[in-house]
Amino acid sequence: MNQLRNRVQLIGNLGQNPEIIALDNGKSLAKMTIATNESYKNHKGETVKETQWHNVVAWGNQAKIVEQYLTKGKEICIEGKLSNRSYTDKDGVKRYITEIVCQEILMLGGKK
Repeated sequence: MNQLRNRVQLIGNLGQNPEIIALDNGKSLAKMTIATNESYKNHKGETVKETQWHNVVAWGNQAKIVEQYLTKGKEICIEGKLSNRSYTDKDGVKRYITEIVCQEILMLGGKK
């Protein structure tokens, strides 16, 4: 049951080309955003479409896969865990971010 405690699965489209960062220690980091869509009918019977944006990071081999194969608009399925962190921006303001640390990537949508 411990494997289910912090687990996220999303299917969506990349909002932009991934940002690839080569770190000093030789590791790679990929940052990307994924859009997921949901549709429902409101009280008037109208279809409403909502888009949610998710920040995703991938490390090591996953980052290499992202760099090699993923571009803006690609449909992917990711599995990972939620991570919360904070940082101080250039103006000295403390910011908080929730992101998904990617552990598995599945490319969907076939070849284009």
